[in-house]
Amino acid sequence: MAPTSKLSLGLKKASRSHLYHRRGLWAIKAKHGGSFPKAEKPAAAAQPKFYPADDVKPRTPSTRKPKPTKLRSSITPGTVLILLAGRFMGKRVVFLKQLKSGLLLVTGPFKINGVPIRRVNQTYVIATSTKVDISGVNVEKFDDKYFARGKKKKAKKTEGELFETEKEATKDLPQFKKDDQKTLDAELVKAIEAVPDLKTYLGARFSLRDGDKPHEMVF
Repeated sequence: MAPTSKLSLGLKKASRSHLYHRRGLWAIKAKHGGSFPKAEKPAAAAQPKFYPADDVKPRTPSTRKPKPTKLRSSITPGTVLILLAGRFMGKRVVFLKQLKSGLLLVTGPFKINGVPIRRVNQTYVIATSTKVDISGVNVEKFDDKYFARGKKKKAKKTEGELFETEKEATKDLPQFKKDDQKTLDAELVKAIEAVPDLKTYLGARFSLRDGDKPHEMVF
């Protein structure tokens, strides 16, 4: 029969300090700087404060590739378009080219009717039969990145500035965009002035009156 390590119920032969040295726990403690090594617990993921009432399926990423927007056959470079929506609704503009995003690059030009270089959706334009010769106009530098807006950095206000109602500075167009507009207008106005009454036609705003039937009109 193997010798027992207990003298009686609740009383052991060896003391705690004797077992401490016999098991070599002192060596483990000395090896780790005077304390026993502790196993690192994995960081618990932060649980949401509220749970949805219904099971929400995770959104699967779309594998659909966007197709390039097809340009209407009635819209070709140099075609005069009528804007149907937006700030310049009713204005006539000259179509320059289609961008990769599918939007149309147009201009008034600005010198004639005040419409700057801008992008419009072909859904909101009417194509007319009038055309301008833009073979001498260079529009290679204009793309979707040209119209990208810079990110704003919000400055932190102090307690005194929170209650001040100062007028914010007006948004000023960058100088290089102003120069690009002037260069484009100079090339485009030459082609427009070569056609009689075309300058007056572009400067006039399109509108409908009572009794007009747009579906029967020929633009």
